[in-house]
Amino acid sequence: MQNQTNQYRDARLGKLEKIIGLGIEAWPAKAKRTHGIGGIVADYADAEEWTNERLEQSGIAVSVMGRLISFREMGKSVFGHLSEGGQKLQVFFNKNGLAESDPKAWELIKLLDLGDFISVTGALMRTKTGELSIRASEVQFLCKALLPLPEKWHGLQDKEQRYRQRYLDLATNPDVMDTFQKRSRILASVRREMESMGYLEVETPMMQPIPGGATARPFVTHHNALDMELYMRIAPELYLKRLIVGGFEKVFEVNRNFRNEGISQKHNPEFTMLECYAAGQDLRDMMEVTERVFGAAAKVMGLETLAYGDHEISYRPPFKRMALKDAVAHFGGIERQRLESHGEIKKIAAELHLEDADKKTPGALLGELFEHLVEKHLVQPTFIVDYPIELSPLTKELPGQPGFVDRFELFVAGMELANAYSELNDPIVQMQRFQDQLAQREAGDDEAMLLDMDFIDSLEHGFPPCGGLGIGIDRLVMLMTGNTSIRDVILFPLMRPLPSQ
Repeated sequence: MQNQTNQYRDARLGKLEKIIGLGIEAWPAKAKRTHGIGGIVADYADAEEWTNERLEQSGIAVSVMGRLISFREMGKSVFGHLSEGGQKLQVFFNKNGLAESDPKAWELIKLLDLGDFISVTGALMRTKTGELSIRASEVQFLCKALLPLPEKWHGLQDKEQRYRQRYLDLATNPDVMDTFQKRSRILASVRREMESMGYLEVETPMMQPIPGGATARPFVTHHNALDMELYMRIAPELYLKRLIVGGFEKVFEVNRNFRNEGISQKHNPEFTMLECYAAGQDLRDMMEVTERVFGAAAKVMGLETLAYGDHEISYRPPFKRMALKDAVAHFGGIERQRLESHGEIKKIAAELHLEDADKKTPGALLGELFEHLVEKHLVQPTFIVDYPIELSPLTKELPGQPGFVDRFELFVAGMELANAYSELNDPIVQMQRFQDQLAQREAGDDEAMLLDMDFIDSLEHGFPPCGGLGIGIDRLVMLMTGNTSIRDVILFPLMRPLPSQ
């Protein structure tokens, strides 16, 4: 295979030398371009409105650039397609027509390969089959592809190679290009929706002296000049809360987080979150924010109900609400009263063979029972509320429900998509929660939180009632675009190195 690749490369290098021999600039700094291919297709695709006769009379001249993805010779004529941004447009080259306006063009065309970039100038027309095309009057060479693209009819098919060589995936699979264009539009819609609700976008440190805001194992790095260990952030939460202490009313951040954990269809160690905080608000307000963000993302797709796998999922508010204990009882077929007894919870966990059930707290076991019995059944958007305090060390306790906090997680299609709290603003209680986390860490839980005394100091200067929310952007894009693997919505997912690398 390597020898074959070298043969292709050598042949293309030979053509490049001939192009240079014609006096043609091989690697120009700028392309001649007046229109994007997507814009031309959008404006002139209607064959009934834009007939060949009307196009000829209008004399619409354009210059476009793109990658050559097809090439068909027919005597003194050549038909090809240029691709740009997932859209393609046919170009028509005629030897006689090019001879007067661009004498070197015909010789250049004979030296082109699939994958080369060129710019074509000419008038819009339709062929006898009705296909929108450019009748070329000028050709500019832009770039020689020294290595061939994957087989033209099927594109790049091998999943792992697609992730490793995303540039080829984008170049040969229009559906992949479409997914990432939609991702960009979805993210833009999320930002617009947050701003429309009065939130201010901010940026907080990605390297932190103390990782906080989530229970996760961090990545560790070292700052040479300061000779200190730093951690890639696992969440921006504690810094965003400091901003509320400082006087901001509503803040949000579209943030990259890093968690030193496994890789799966739903997990990538580097991922994107939307996180926001609003002074004077609580969990119910965060539910409304969540519904509005999901609604804005769905509007990008043009529908309130979207297909995901075998399901049709409606994003029309209000979303369903369900207490965690009620969900465990309902989907687990468990008598609700049993979940009020610590002993019964441990017994149920043992019956289901949950790992180390005898060593874990009832609250932690409730969380595992939920994961084991409930998550897969939550297809339509559902807010799960009232979580055990062990699972939420930064959350305000529920009045009249000792051991439970005012938190929700949103589940859609069996995935957790959002997490929100009525934030804990009592520094004394927060300090105790941190100490409980330290005890868990000393007991061997390396995902438990570290103590951040500066954060405690900030709370002691006064932290008003506050609602906080995090939404997983990658999973949101998965839902909206119908992709079942997070790697299909991250341009460059983390991959294990190949043996030769």
